[in-house]
Amino acid sequence: MTQPQAGEAINERAQHLLRVLVHRYIRDGQPVGSRALTRDSGLDLSAASIRNVMADLEEAGYIQSPHTSAGRIPTDRGYRFFVDSLLKVRQEQGLDADGLRLRLDGGSDTESLVDSASNLLSGLTHLAGVVTLPKRDFGAIRHIEFLPLTERRILAILVLNDHEVQNRVIETDRAYDPAELQRVSNYLSAEFAGKSVAEVRRSLLEAMQADQQHMNTLMTSAIAVAKELFGEDDAGDEDFVMAGETNLMTFAELSSVEKLKELFDAFGRKRDILHLLDRCLSADGVQIFIGQESGYRAFDGVSLVTSTYQSDDQVLGVLGVIGPTRMAYDRVIPIVDVTARLLGHALKPGH
Repeated sequence: MTQPQAGEAINERAQHLLRVLVHRYIRDGQPVGSRALTRDSGLDLSAASIRNVMADLEEAGYIQSPHTSAGRIPTDRGYRFFVDSLLKVRQEQGLDADGLRLRLDGGSDTESLVDSASNLLSGLTHLAGVVTLPKRDFGAIRHIEFLPLTERRILAILVLNDHEVQNRVIETDRAYDPAELQRVSNYLSAEFAGKSVAEVRRSLLEAMQADQQHMNTLMTSAIAVAKELFGEDDAGDEDFVMAGETNLMTFAELSSVEKLKELFDAFGRKRDILHLLDRCLSADGVQIFIGQESGYRAFDGVSLVTSTYQSDDQVLGVLGVIGPTRMAYDRVIPIVDVTARLLGHALKPGH
């Protein structure tokens, strides 16, 4: 699936028992003992034989014994082996794609769609849903308008894809009067209509490298203002929308005051989650971080299942589900996958 971790080879019997143990622990949330495994495994093995296999799995780092319990629970390494080698994903069975599409299509603009997607993920999984806002490079420019705020501060209004409006405040090197801003607006709207922000940046770079002496005053002013509006500084200003964080409080392993404070502090800072999500942007398909694989202590005991969403083969952002490592991966993975495809479709220009 993703992020495979080289594990010590275990035989088919041990793999079968590990699969049974993980499924039972995900379902019940209680350490699994040898008697339960003997009963659930369907193998003709004595309890003593199963205890020996469990001892081998524990020594290899796939399971562990919490405190003084006689039962065992999966480790991050055990979950990773389970996800990569033992898991049978349910595909899309039970998912009403048309119904989900209708729930997403209710959004009239990008932010509404993203908000709907995060609530959809949370509602379907009973975990926390997270969706990054699309990269600002996305979208075809339809119109540009400028309003002076103070002497060197301007409100730029961008209309994208016929319906989406973005407002940005820019600072300029000199003052512009309203009439001059109107001329600049008309020029840029005509010059860049139908182009994406990325294409505009390339055009600006070429214009700034051209012979300045051949530019009239309007072109010079337009390029100066557009440089501030479409500069690279705003490209990394991504954010995300999260829904259903309180669902995590219902899981015993995440419900301690200390753990919840650590986790919600990380949600509030946003930086750590954005860094994790950024790592998924260049990957294909569903990506899974299990516990300590994230590299952040706040996410110990937590898994993140993500997928990129895209439109016309352009990756726009990442969405996913945050929950305990004891989540039903076979259910969550197809939900994340389908929601990503539906959101990408809903964001297509002209849709």
